[in-house]
Amino acid sequence: MGYARTHMLLQRAVEKELAFCRQVNNSLSAPIIQGFFSVVSRLGDGVLWYSLIACLPFIYGIDAIPVSILMIFAGVLNLVVYKALKKLTSRERPCSTSADIIPGARLLDHYSFPSGHTLHAVGFTILAINFYPELALLLIPFTVLVAMSRVILGLHYPTDVIAGALIGALIASLGIAIY
Repeated sequence: MGYARTHMLLQRAVEKELAFCRQVNNSLSAPIIQGFFSVVSRLGDGVLWYSLIACLPFIYGIDAIPVSILMIFAGVLNLVVYKALKKLTSRERPCSTSADIIPGARLLDHYSFPSGHTLHAVGFTILAINFYPELALLLIPFTVLVAMSRVILGLHYPTDVIAGALIGALIASLGIAIY
């Protein structure tokens, strides 16, 4: 397949993804929906994860300290990887690309790829439930809501969210393997 054909196919995929983002953002624009997902997004911005890391030793005892430390190291690695990828790709956010997409939360930076919220949510969830499976009932639904919020709020494309989830899962899996 030639360069021109590949470029054309990629451009069509980008256009379809932007149209999907526009449709999701516009169809779920009711203030109560945007408000709910804005709160989820804000909690997923670190508030819930930092609280979880800090609380694990209080809930599970001294044996949870190494798990909290592992989560901190994974979080730092997540941050380095996603910031590097954002700088490398410089993909504009859907709400920056289309005037029809209204951002439902404040932008933390200019670029969308990958979704840092999703990357952290998936990574921290995998780490936490690997050691404390009972947390899955709370963390998995929250992580899904965080991932959904990024598209609903007009801040990310679905591929940003998928990439963030895959990177978060990879880093968490490496952390578990090293642990």
